[in-house]
Amino acid sequence: MHELPVSVKPLNVLLVGEESAVAQTLKRLAASQHRIVGVLASPDKAANAGASVWQLAQQLGYRTWTARTVKDPAFAEVMRDEQVDVLLNVHSLYIVAPAVVAAPRLGSFNLHPGPLPEYAGLNTASWALYRGATEHGVTLHCMEPGIDTGPIVFQTRFAVAEGDTALAVYSKCIRNGLALVERLLATDPAAWPSETQDLTRREYFSKQIPEDGCVRWNRPAREIYNFVRACDYFPFASPWGSPRAALNGLPVGLIKARLTGTACNALSGTVRAASNEAVEVACADEWLRCERVLWQERAVNAAAVLAQTATVQL
Repeated sequence: MHELPVSVKPLNVLLVGEESAVAQTLKRLAASQHRIVGVLASPDKAANAGASVWQLAQQLGYRTWTARTVKDPAFAEVMRDEQVDVLLNVHSLYIVAPAVVAAPRLGSFNLHPGPLPEYAGLNTASWALYRGATEHGVTLHCMEPGIDTGPIVFQTRFAVAEGDTALAVYSKCIRNGLALVERLLATDPAAWPSETQDLTRREYFSKQIPEDGCVRWNRPAREIYNFVRACDYFPFASPWGSPRAALNGLPVGLIKARLTGTACNALSGTVRAASNEAVEVACADEWLRCERVLWQERAVNAAAVLAQTATVQL
């Protein structure tokens, strides 16, 4: 973080969250003039790469509490004793107790990886790709007892490219979100914006996976392609897994696919060879090139599994 303007005083910040977004936030806060009161994270949460947030906080010498502590109203008294000015909730899935939300002197703020109010809830990067969105965003908003309902402080929207995967979109959320956190902490609190959300435009997304995670070959190829990239967090685990079809009664997951633009009038699910590594499968309107699949818990070239079959089931 850059040096604070003369008009902005260092703040006492309490950080809550998991994974890369909060790890990067923690590192930037540690290099700033603000005081980190402590970090709430999960001690048993495995890190995608390097130290977990819990381990990183302890390595840097900060006090730690388990992430679920935000659910305990009694923790509000601890926060007041520590003179917490700001609570920053970064990609944490725990519902924060109202007393905890109200405890900081200046407020509690949530960094949400989606543009509010249109994309509230879970796995919003995946939902945006599944729906074919060409734009997504990230929102820093005041926390209220409802989920993702508080006034918007800062928001950034960005373009979603044709080939973006869910990981690519989520990474854009992190990069743009970090900039919003820095902007908040570099601004005089008296000048923090507060824009009430238009909840008539709100849509909330739950843990549910579209189509129960199944591929429907009788849909347009674009829809199936969007589903595949909405599940693609490679090399990390996807919250949606991989879209599944069936081969001889056994599940086969689609990992990598791309559009061909080649019209077809074959029966949906018909398979034809495309190369030594890939096959093409007939959809409602065109052939979809399938390059990598998950077969018997292994990622393999699609041709190795599907090249000898005439159809793959819905």
